[in-house]
Amino acid sequence: RKRLKERVRLRLREFDVGDRFSHLPLRKASVLLPLMVRAGKLHLLLTVRSMQLRRSPGEVCFPGGKSDIADKDEIDTALREAQEEVGLEPEKVEVICRLVPGIDKMNHLVTPVVGFIEDTFQAAPNPDEVSDVFVVPLEYFLKPLNYKTLRYKSSSGSLTWMHCFIYDDQEHRRSFTIWGLTAHFAVFLALVIFGKRPTFEVDYDLDNLISSAEKNFMNLYASLSERKKSNL
Repeated sequence: RKRLKERVRLRLREFDVGDRFSHLPLRKASVLLPLMVRAGKLHLLLTVRSMQLRRSPGEVCFPGGKSDIADKDEIDTALREAQEEVGLEPEKVEVICRLVPGIDKMNHLVTPVVGFIEDTFQAAPNPDEVSDVFVVPLEYFLKPLNYKTLRYKSSSGSLTWMHCFIYDDQEHRRSFTIWGLTAHFAVFLALVIFGKRPTFEVDYDLDNLISSAEKNFMNLYASLSERKKSNL
């Protein structure tokens, strides 16, 4: 377990973007990508949004949300939100890095913060925000048993496609649909850590993953900026 964690730390730190994108003039949000080691394998913790929520009820996502005025940075936001949503204490998270951000449908700049948590963590979901918590083997986001692509209109207005994974969870005896920005971040994390080609198509140059990811993001941001200007 120690050797696995150390390999992962070293790999992730190569992809740490720090605050490189923090200056962009978009409203900020962050999500925590909580990694744990179970039975010698990496797993990701995910949540299901409460059906009471106005936006995206019942959808699978990572713990996270909008930046608060008291948050020092994206890491603070992700840790605070994870504590509020699932009872994960900030000191129980070993933060490793920030990865290339995304832009959600509300045009927030969403920063994924990756951290290790203990496999013994017992989630205490806040029912106002979270209806369920589950874990998925990270490798599932490279070699899924049930996968499809969905067409959608991006925040920049262009038609594109997104990953959609169906995960059958034996522990909960139910299936979870993981798509959108959540799936996008999970796939990128798996690509970074494993360095393997997935069983489906991805919009990256896998030989130049970090530069390819940053280029994709900046193209999306540029398209969004152009669209905003044309709407003025």
